Amino acid sequence: MLSAPAVLTRLLVFGALGAFIGLVYLALPVGLGNLFSSGPNTALSVAATTVVALGFARVRSTAERVAQRVVYGERSTPYEVLTELSDRMAGAYPATDVLPHMAQILVLGSGAATARVWLRVGDELVPAAAWPEASEVVPPARLAGNELPPLPGAHHGLAVRHLGELIGAITVTQLPGSPLSPADLRLLDDFAAQAGLALRNVRLTAELANSLDAISAQATEIRASRRRIVDAQDAERRRVERDIHDGAQQYLVALMVQLRVVRTLARRDAARAHGMAGDLHRVVGEALETLGDLAQGIHPPLLTARGLGAALRRQESNPVVRVSVDDQGLGRYPIEVEAAVYFACMEALNNAAKHASGSNVVVRLGEDEGHLAFSVRDDGSGFDPEECRPGSGLGNMVDRVAALGGALEITSAPSRGTLVSGRVPLFARDGSVA
Repeated sequence: MLSAPAVLTRLLVFGALGAFIGLVYLALPVGLGNLFSSGPNTALSVAATTVVALGFARVRSTAERVAQRVVYGERSTPYEVLTELSDRMAGAYPATDVLPHMAQILVLGSGAATARVWLRVGDELVPAAAWPEASEVVPPARLAGNELPPLPGAHHGLAVRHLGELIGAITVTQLPGSPLSPADLRLLDDFAAQAGLALRNVRLTAELANSLDAISAQATEIRASRRRIVDAQDAERRRVERDIHDGAQQYLVALMVQLRVVRTLARRDAARAHGMAGDLHRVVGEALETLGDLAQGIHPPLLTARGLGAALRRQESNPVVRVSVDDQGLGRYPIEVEAAVYFACMEALNNAAKHASGSNVVVRLGEDEGHLAFSVRDDGSGFDPEECRPGSGLGNMVDRVAALGGALEITSAPSRGTLVSGRVPLFARDGSVA
C-alpha cells in the first residue's frame, strides 16, 4: 500500500502530465485548427502528438522534482548534504542524536523515501536509527567476515568502513515508481565514504558507556566484597578470642593453679606431688590439642607442610558425612591459592555436614588449562537457589576465590544434592606463577 506522501506525489505528477497533454492539444489541433481552417486538421493532430511524445519525458521528470519538493520539502544539494554530515561529526552532538540526523539529512538530500543506519555490534549489523521513524521491528543481520550481507527492507545498501573495517551500513528505499538517479547514487557512495568516522565514534562511545557501567558494577561489588571481608575478619577475630578464652586459656589457668599446689606439696608429700604432676601432663596435652584445633581453623599446619590434598583428606574421618577426596595429579601451589581452595572446600563440607547429614561427599581437585579446579558434590536433599538466600559462608567462599581472579558456582536442586565448583588461575598475566 502506498503511503500518503507517495499518493500525493503521483497525483501531482499525473495532474501535471494531464495538463501538459491538454494544453498541447488545445493549442495545436483546436486553437490553430480553428484559426486557419474550419474543420479537423490531420497535420496539426500529428504535430500535437509529436510534441507530446518528445516532451513527455522531460515534463514528467520536471513534474516529479516539483512534486517531491512540494511534498517532501526543499532538498539539499549533494555538497550541502556532505557539509552537514561533516558538521555533525565535528559538533558536540549526543551520540544518540548523530545517527538519526545522518538518516534525516540523507533523505532530505536525495530522492530516497527512507534511510536507515546500521551499526556493527559483534558479529551482527544492528539497525540503530531510521528516518522517518518506523514502527516495524527490523531484525539484525548476521555478518560473514568483513563483507556486507543482504539487508532487509532496502532498495540500496552501502557498507560503511573505517580503516578497512566494516563498522556499519546505510540502506535506503526509493519512492514508488521513482528510482534513484545516478546523482543520488553517487551521493550515497560519497555519504557512506564519509560516515565511517561518525559511526566509529558512536560505537566507541557506546562501548565506553558499557565499559563504564561494567566498571561501576565491579566497583560496587568490590566495595561490598571489602565490607564482607572486613566483617568476616572481625567475626573471625572474635571467634579466635572466644576460643582462646574458653579453651586454651582455661587450661593454662588451671595449670598455673595446680603448679603452685605441686610446688607446695613437693616439700611435704612427694608421692602426692608426683601424682599431680601426671594430672598436669594430661592438662598440658589437652591444652596443646585445643591450640591445635584452633590453629586448624586459622590455617592448618598440614596445608603448609604437605599441601591441599593432604589437608582435605583429614576430613575423610568426618563423623557426620562420608567424605572422599580425589586429588590425583595434584601438585604444590602458591600458599594463597591453596588456602583459598582449602577454605572454600571446607565451607562446602561444613554446609554439607549441617544441611545434608549422612550424605556422601566427593571432593575433586586438579589442574585444568592453567587453573586449579575444585568441586565438592554431595548427594543430600539439595535446595532451590531461588528460594534460599545465600549466607555469610557463601559470601566468604566467593570473596576468597574472586580475590585471586577465580570464579565459584553453586548448583543445586531439591532431592538432587548440591555441587560447589570453582577455578582459581595459577598464572598471572605476565606469565609468572600466581
